[in-house]
Amino acid sequence: MSSNVATRTVRIGSRKSQLALVQTHWVQAELSKAFPDINFEVKTMESKGDKILDVALSKIGDKGLFTQELEDTMLSGETDFAVHSLKDLPTNLPEGLMLGCVTEREDPADALVVHEKHKDKQLDTLPEGSVIGTSSLRRLAQLKHHFLHFKFKDIRGNVNTRLRKLDEGEYDAIVLAAAGLNRLDMSDRIHQILPPDISLHAVGQGALGIECRQGDDDILSILKVLEHAPTAQRCYAERAFLRELEGGCQVPIGVNTTIEGDTLTLKGIVASLDGQQLIKDVVTGAPADAESMGKALAEKVRSQGAQEILDVINAQNRE
Repeated sequence: MSSNVATRTVRIGSRKSQLALVQTHWVQAELSKAFPDINFEVKTMESKGDKILDVALSKIGDKGLFTQELEDTMLSGETDFAVHSLKDLPTNLPEGLMLGCVTEREDPADALVVHEKHKDKQLDTLPEGSVIGTSSLRRLAQLKHHFLHFKFKDIRGNVNTRLRKLDEGEYDAIVLAAAGLNRLDMSDRIHQILPPDISLHAVGQGALGIECRQGDDDILSILKVLEHAPTAQRCYAERAFLRELEGGCQVPIGVNTTIEGDTLTLKGIVASLDGQQLIKDVVTGAPADAESMGKALAEKVRSQGAQEILDVINAQNRE
């Protein structure tokens, strides 16, 4: 006797880029294993950040640059949740939406990828005048602080597009997130992992953030099987630091977090665009106090002049 019970469908929102789909399909596969009676369907769309490729990210405006279209589908009921690279998810979410889950983190570091002619070089041995590509003001400011003898050039597009531009000789090297290269099975392109004393990574870098409707307890209970508590605690501290400074993803704010035993360590940096001013500090505490630690670190760097730096940058971005 056949069953007439319809299979339940849960709809996942995703950007169309290769990396976004790799990440979303991983979430889909993991949830399908945990909930075999549910059909997890992926719905894709392009974000504003995907469509505008001829303008620097900092000039477009960063509020929901890679997330707004996905958020609209959740609020309208077209999708049930969306998978983001957590570093792309603004710290203040639209009313009615929440961060439902943070997955285990990939390597959050920045990675140097070099042109073939520089395969025997590291960042500190690349020749004077080398052209380094990055679309991140955070990376740019920190690299300028340490390497005044390089030329820096904006680079846009997905990972494959950026690698093609590098291989065609437009750049001597580019800086990308190690996590993205690892997830795309391109870890062989990583020439050097940049240490924290050179480049603190972006808030949430390496982790996936799954956004859903606030109070949707059914979806939240499904997502919790993917939650990785240590990663979540580290990222909550990082996001609180960024939120308190009211900085979007396109300001030179970097972080580094570790948990050892029952101690969470959060390092943070705020830099001027030219790399000449660089304010860095650190706080430690219990992982359960992640949010308050992020706020405390923001106050520490603000007392040393960080807000003045950010005010100048935000004014320039508005011009």
